[in-house]
Amino acid sequence: MTGSERSGGCMTGKTAPMDGRVLDAGTELPPLAVAPIARSTLALFAGASGDTNPIHIDLDVARSAGFDDVFAHGMLSMAYLGRLLTGWVPQERILSFGVRFAAITPVHAQPTCTGVVSAVEDGVARVDLKVALADGTVTLIGHADIRIG
Repeated sequence: MTGSERSGGCMTGKTAPMDGRVLDAGTELPPLAVAPIARSTLALFAGASGDTNPIHIDLDVARSAGFDDVFAHGMLSMAYLGRLLTGWVPQERILSFGVRFAAITPVHAQPTCTGVVSAVEDGVARVDLKVALADGTVTLIGHADIRIG
């Protein structure tokens, strides 16, 4: 691999991703800022995903559960992270992708998805992922393994 140093089959240096740029630990993916979460987005996602839990689309149900308003599906934020990844590499290079839900995303909040390469080994980049709101609240954290070699 161009720009790579191999030692016993493990990546010890840098490697070049598909676009020819050097990729190593610390490389940041271009952030993805999505539009503020609208009620119509929640309704459309509920229909598309089959997750019609009324806490995401019915204000009265959300209030009866102790919330001020409806909030986004966690899987909507995960879908945005998927969009971040597929904007960076072709889908077939994503070997694994997982998240942990950390906080709710309120209606009208504007999530930003970010990723940073934490390791490169054996032609695979580990990318640490995060979705955060403008106030700094982290709503999702996760990782993906990306084949780069």
